[in-house]
Amino acid sequence: MDNLFFIEIGMGCDLHGQNITKASVRAVQNAIHHNSMPGLRSVLPGGSLDEMKVHVKLALPCDKEKLDIEQVKAALPYGKVTVELQDGGMLTTSGIVLPDKQDVNDLIYVVIASVEVGY
Repeated sequence: MDNLFFIEIGMGCDLHGQNITKASVRAVQNAIHHNSMPGLRSVLPGGSLDEMKVHVKLALPCDKEKLDIEQVKAALPYGKVTVELQDGGMLTTSGIVLPDKQDVNDLIYVVIASVEVGY
């Protein structure tokens, strides 16, 4: 990305069910939900949101192989999206196992996301 406009950070959790994709999508949504970029079109090549580049970095505590990257990309409404994975995030206890929530243990999955936007 040659022209970086902004970086937003978010955190997402899956409290029950140990679903790394759900926690990752929530982290991306948390990063972008409080933003509006009305002037972005005026600086993008051709004035098209399709020319925007969005690079997502996810810090995952475990289960990288279970992550559905396409669901993460779908959480972003515009642009050419790439996703990078790294070790990080957190595993912590929920204090309870709820089988009706598909819990296999008492872990909460916490994912951190960095969303970079530019072109």
